[in-house]
Amino acid sequence: MPQKPLIRNSLASLSPEACAAFTADLTLQERAVLAHHWPAWARLSQLPPPGDWRHWLYLAGRGAGKTRAGAEWVRRLVEQEGVKRIALVAPTAADARDVMALGESGIVTVSPPWFRPLYEPSKRRLIWPNGAQATLYSAEEPDRLRGPQHEAAWCDELCSWTKQQEAWDMLMFGLRLGGNPRVFVSTTPRPQPLLKTLLAMPECAVTRATTFDNAANLARPFIEEIAARYRGTRLGRQELNGELIEDVEGALWTRVMLEAARTTVRPISLKRIVIGLDPSGGGGSAQGIVVAGLGVDGLFYVLEDASMSASPERWAERVAAAYDRHQARRSLPVRMVTASRGKHVRAEPIALLYEQGKVRHLGAFPELEDQLCSMRPDGYAGAGSPDRLDALVWALTELSSPAKVAYLIGGGRPIPRW
Repeated sequence: MPQKPLIRNSLASLSPEACAAFTADLTLQERAVLAHHWPAWARLSQLPPPGDWRHWLYLAGRGAGKTRAGAEWVRRLVEQEGVKRIALVAPTAADARDVMALGESGIVTVSPPWFRPLYEPSKRRLIWPNGAQATLYSAEEPDRLRGPQHEAAWCDELCSWTKQQEAWDMLMFGLRLGGNPRVFVSTTPRPQPLLKTLLAMPECAVTRATTFDNAANLARPFIEEIAARYRGTRLGRQELNGELIEDVEGALWTRVMLEAARTTVRPISLKRIVIGLDPSGGGGSAQGIVVAGLGVDGLFYVLEDASMSASPERWAERVAAAYDRHQARRSLPVRMVTASRGKHVRAEPIALLYEQGKVRHLGAFPELEDQLCSMRPDGYAGAGSPDRLDALVWALTELSSPAKVAYLIGGGRPIPRW
């Protein structure tokens, strides 16, 4: 191989033109070798993490490259580490065959012609020229994992397994060959007990990726459509960003409630618009800045979350800009409010408006919605201060009252001059 600088992830990030220039003087054999040298093309999240781990958990969005990462890890075990017995476990038998083994990013497809495994459908297995074999299993049939022994396992889409705990337990009992049995788990996360257990294990290494990290290998219309439709929503954060989205038990707001409130249709006309502001109390907390309006249809609309963490001058400019952006009067009338009740008490009547279907979110506000879903009747269960939530509560409280001011500045702290 010519002595060219080859830095991990460099080829994956090159443009097609730059990549062509890099490989221009390579022979056909060298190009073939390079094409199957996974570390040259992989993103860092797709490569085995450092350290002495027993479980590698790859949490990623749809189309983020989970299957390719798993297939290449199996290749590495067989070609470089001498592993002979591997379990491939998928949600169904068809998934194991059509995705893990024979799919576009499956083991057979990504393997080099000179060391490609043979698929034996009658025996549900792949067998390599050196005698290594990988057996295909369905998580729908946990008992098939009783008895067989393995040195390693690749579990694909764990969160879609119907008999998840049973299949996992049977797999673990058989993972007893070799000096270092390991498991690679690739999945789009869901709030499930087994996944939470894995995340809590000290011997579990975690890497993450989003659908958009792999945009170069996905159809542009697909990326553009799903970004416009789902970005920031609970489904989008889970299925595209690979985030583990959970509801706090007993929270005043739930994810289902917020999804029901979401709309992309701007109200025809608004009777009033206010900006709820929760100034920072110091200590690095942010300033909650939320724009909301009361529609002629009687519904309350959350129009923008402009929250930020900055100096008083900066966030004052942000408030003024939001004021202009939503076509309000430039005089910026202000009403000062001092909190006389706890945050959770102030939040309860606003949560009730959501339960009654009277509030709409014009788009997605992930950080704000995370705070809403962490507020319980006995207080805030999230990290830090619920600054965005406070600003929302100030705004909707004002809109649902008979007062006639145009804007609300909440929190009772000094307001900079404009």
